[in-house]
Amino acid sequence: MPYRKGMIRQHGSELSVFHRMLDAAIILTALWVSAKGYGVSPDLHYQLAGAVAVLGFLFFAEWHTLYSSWRADSVGREMWVLMSIWILVCCVLLALAFISKSSVHFSRVTILAWWATTPILLVTERLLLRVVLRRFRKLGLNTRSVAIVGGGKAVTQIADAIMNSPWMGLSIKGIYDDADAPQREQAANLLPRDLKTLLQQVHEGQIDCVYIAYPMHQEEKISHLVDMLADSTVSVHIVPDVFVSELFHARWSSLGGMPVVSVFESPIYGSNAFLKRLEDVVMGSLILLLISPVMLSIALAVKLTSPGPAIFKQRRYGLDGKVIEVWKFRSMSVLEDGPNIPQAQKNDPRITPLGAFLRRTSLDELPQFINVLQGRMSIVGPRPHAVAHNEQYRKLIHGYMLRHTVKPGITGWAQVNGWRGETDTMEKMEMRVRYDLEYINNWSIIFDLKIIWMTIFGGMRGKNAY
Repeated sequence: MPYRKGMIRQHGSELSVFHRMLDAAIILTALWVSAKGYGVSPDLHYQLAGAVAVLGFLFFAEWHTLYSSWRADSVGREMWVLMSIWILVCCVLLALAFISKSSVHFSRVTILAWWATTPILLVTERLLLRVVLRRFRKLGLNTRSVAIVGGGKAVTQIADAIMNSPWMGLSIKGIYDDADAPQREQAANLLPRDLKTLLQQVHEGQIDCVYIAYPMHQEEKISHLVDMLADSTVSVHIVPDVFVSELFHARWSSLGGMPVVSVFESPIYGSNAFLKRLEDVVMGSLILLLISPVMLSIALAVKLTSPGPAIFKQRRYGLDGKVIEVWKFRSMSVLEDGPNIPQAQKNDPRITPLGAFLRRTSLDELPQFINVLQGRMSIVGPRPHAVAHNEQYRKLIHGYMLRHTVKPGITGWAQVNGWRGETDTMEKMEMRVRYDLEYINNWSIIFDLKIIWMTIFGGMRGKNAY
């Protein structure tokens, strides 16, 4: 029955508003219960904290499209986005409490209980919602009929993905292509049909969503089909072929009203740049406050154990390939920053005994949090290489300089995946660059928080840290 099939979609806006209200109620209820549980009266300060938490959560949730459909995404990714948003909210609350000096008005155990209880309740709510939606889809409710247009491997991959993921509630209506197409694909035991049948079924309301999987060089065919589907209400998606999917963070923009695709461009611009900088300033300030005693102790130890300055300043390439000074605790008996710098190796005689410990534990990198506040670096980003090494590898590794479309970082996606330390082979450097570009291509605040989490609790893995 068509009205049953689209029942939830017809009331999608109302359900979305209800979902937001439910999340707000969960956050405020968790605060009230936490306060009462520890005998605290939720006065005006707690009420303001609750209001800020709700507004912050809804803002970050909109930013990361938490309230859009998660039909085609895994439960793990949804939960990770949810948890990361709540961590962001907690960071904002911490920063505001520090700036306003209002932390004395709060019970720490109450706030910690609130921060721990809220994500548990929010996750439980969404898991229950998924269970309910799966039940509906088994009954034939909240499903979508999908048409796949094209031929070749892409069609097979789309069909297999849908058939192997029944929880998405997608039902393949058929595979469609020109009647005289030389390589018409029969995927997932579905008989191929022609485009005339597709258009007829679309106008009869039998299809909700169309995936176009033609190669991009067939732009005339794609354009013609999109024009024909414009006279309908179906959702139309173009599945990029291999060429387009390999474009480096491609995005649509305009030039004098003309649509253009930005191929090589930093994802961190405009409001994204503001959020990234806010993340760096807030977290960098808090971390520096916490580690300042450790930094003073290390600086004193470096001065006492070997002659020379405690801080070593080395030239590196930063954002847009501009040379910056990166600070580290000195770990060697020499200060090298010339055109030819040999990388640190195992049992390197230049490394002091204390320096070996600092490098192995990454404690030598702590002064770079000052670089973060200076705006030269970011907490998360590709690790900066010495200028001499950059000049060497940019000629050997395709796309190497794309690492500099963002600020260099203290920790990065390559480092938490084990690619740190000496890069004594081309393969090691290529893998590091590959992970750096993957980070840039998929950048988000959520991704940054994931890397920070992995750095804190998993460390920066790798046997080459010496």
